[in-house]
Amino acid sequence: MNPSEFIHPEDAAALRQLESIPGFPALVKKFYALGYEKLFYGENMASNIRLSPTQLPELYRHLPPICAKMGIKEPEFYLEMNPMPNAWTFGDTQIFVTMTSGLVELLSDDELDAVIAHECGHILCRHVLYHNMATMLINNLESFGILGKLALPVQLALLYWERKSELSCDRAGAIITSPETVSRVMVRLAGGPKNITETVNIEEWAEQAEKYEAIRNDGVWNKALQAYAIMAQSHPFAAVRVREILRWGRTEQYQNIMKGLSAVKHDQCPHCNNTIDPSWQFCRHCGQKLQ
Repeated sequence: MNPSEFIHPEDAAALRQLESIPGFPALVKKFYALGYEKLFYGENMASNIRLSPTQLPELYRHLPPICAKMGIKEPEFYLEMNPMPNAWTFGDTQIFVTMTSGLVELLSDDELDAVIAHECGHILCRHVLYHNMATMLINNLESFGILGKLALPVQLALLYWERKSELSCDRAGAIITSPETVSRVMVRLAGGPKNITETVNIEEWAEQAEKYEAIRNDGVWNKALQAYAIMAQSHPFAAVRVREILRWGRTEQYQNIMKGLSAVKHDQCPHCNNTIDPSWQFCRHCGQKLQ
């Protein structure tokens, strides 16, 4: 998978604007100098359960086929005991993905694949460093004093880009699963578990995004109010994300990507038939010897 084939145009445009901000390169260097990455990596390592072929393999098995299809190195993969459904990717020199127990309990296997593919999409699109910077600024802006006030425009620019980058990674999730599966994930996160939301009409829900746009574009004042409502958020509104991914799923661009992927021959484990990397000595899905 090549990110240039699916990246959302608003993501690309927002990133260009972000990188044109005066002083932004210096802020990136400052971020590295703080040691924030190693701090959070250590906390995650000490607190959560690292998944592997021998540690909760039924959860770990979701990751290798997705990474193989995307053509990325596997990140470390963790489970956090937290009833709130969530997943995130962190790190630059040592990247890891963490998902919560609440997410695992909420989603079916294919929906979980969509979320993991979304997180791996951040890695493929090289979003992770700037996402981490946005998180750091949100959590620590006050501690910077006067520099924190000067960094506020950078924070808002990062958040604006971060919202757009989520649309690109929804596309990554749709490539690995389908636009409908990504939409079902949004339904679960917005409305609750399958026993409550199974019969949600996704197209009807996506129409709510059209009504939202009508409100947002109803004059300068309403546009300003809606901009204020979302300016501090890291993700777009759920109905907007559903509308975007369903629209993209009907495009020639999506269809061509899927045709291209289906034409690619992937090595398969002779024991479990899952996708494998030719360099593996043992299958990371079933543990059987390959070479």
